[in-house]
Amino acid sequence: MLKNLSTIRNWTIIGSLCLVFNWSLPAQADTKIDPQLEQQVLEIIRQHPETILDSLRAYQQQQQQKLAQVRQEFLQELQNNPRSAIANSPITDANQTKTILIEFSDFQCPYCAQAHKVLQQLLTKYPHRFALVYKFFPLTQIHPQALSSAKAAWAAAQQGKFWQYHDALFAHQKQLGEPLYLEIAKNLGLNLVKFNRDRNLAPSAIDKDIKLADKLQVAGTPYFLLKSQDYIGAIDVSDIEQVLQHNH
Repeated sequence: MLKNLSTIRNWTIIGSLCLVFNWSLPAQADTKIDPQLEQQVLEIIRQHPETILDSLRAYQQQQQQKLAQVRQEFLQELQNNPRSAIANSPITDANQTKTILIEFSDFQCPYCAQAHKVLQQLLTKYPHRFALVYKFFPLTQIHPQALSSAKAAWAAAQQGKFWQYHDALFAHQKQLGEPLYLEIAKNLGLNLVKFNRDRNLAPSAIDKDIKLADKLQVAGTPYFLLKSQDYIGAIDVSDIEQVLQHNH
């Protein structure tokens, strides 16, 4: 049994981090722990529960600080070099850099469909006042058609029809599936051979947006980042118009 308090704290910190990492690992992952070490850690936790709580708080605070730094760096890039932050993402007005709204969205998400209606109204009400940038963030664990619809929309973008395809997907969200994807493509006059080929190429492009969302720890969709004259940062769809009016 360890007697020295500093040693106990060190072991407890190791134990707490092991627990944190085990919680985050997939169920099928191999997480074998030495039985003797496990008993030592459990005994330490029983005798000094406040120490592991302190360690967990410190770990959480460290993670929050890292996240804040990552988000700040992206927002700084959006402020100073918006073209880089936009990258190759679809944008409604490529000439508009004064006010930029970045949306992380999922075509099967019902909340994204609701936000889409609001955004359509704002784009109509405030033409040329802001640019909407679409970032793919398909929530595949809960939406079975999220990735396939994203691939179809990306393929449509390669023929200059992203926003028309985007609007059609949200308009027929309850019918998402292969028949709808082909029907929209035909209605928009897309080259179907190229459309189908590009759908196979889409995952690598979509994955870049997913990695960015993961890096920013986007928890769900829709998620918005706004860069304007007087505002930069995350924002709710209900507050976007207020910022646009303020910047008029």
